[in-house]
Amino acid sequence: MSSPLRIAVLASGRGSNFAALLAARERGELAVEFVLVASDKADATVLALAQTAGIPTLVLNPRDYAERRDYDIALFDRIAVSKPDLIVLAGFMRIIDGDALKPWAGKMINIHPSLLPKYRGMHTHRRALKAGDAEHGASVHYVTAELDGGPVIAQVTLAIESGDTEDTLAGKLLPLEHRLLPAVVACIADDRLALGDQGIAFDGELLRKPLLWTGGKLVR
Repeated sequence: MSSPLRIAVLASGRGSNFAALLAARERGELAVEFVLVASDKADATVLALAQTAGIPTLVLNPRDYAERRDYDIALFDRIAVSKPDLIVLAGFMRIIDGDALKPWAGKMINIHPSLLPKYRGMHTHRRALKAGDAEHGASVHYVTAELDGGPVIAQVTLAIESGDTEDTLAGKLLPLEHRLLPAVVACIADDRLALGDQGIAFDGELLRKPLLWTGGKLVR
């Protein structure tokens, strides 16, 4: 792109994936501008991270709205003021109304701690262990009205070992998430990745399956 990709980030908690994006930019791996960090929780640590970095923040309380749809539309109307090219959900713990999503089709991504389409929603580590899976991982996907159901862009995997617990799995997976998400955002910023009518295109060719983060890069 001729100018840095403008990114708005939504998060509900500590913001470790947002911190990973910031760190990637500092390392020169991301040609992006963070135009806003928004949250549904006033005490979310991610807001302090953004403020320290000099990035504008927004807090909108869902309890101030009678309906989820009203809240979501109000939230994204305010986000639109910052004119982002891409919205990144980085631990935003809300299901978003489809009407609010429509203007952002193909311009919003989410990171989810499972190998989608497995284990949409919550408690993914617990569910992988209960199922006896041999591997676990994380996915970055385009956001649609279907919960964790949008087209999957890329994934990272790790082996589930004997004795693993929810906590150990989460601890091993999070650093991998912190590499996967910036890598995907970098591809979007470099115009290598886009969602079109036929599906996801990477370097001008349609993806038949998600990219894989391995060996320090994304590969087909």
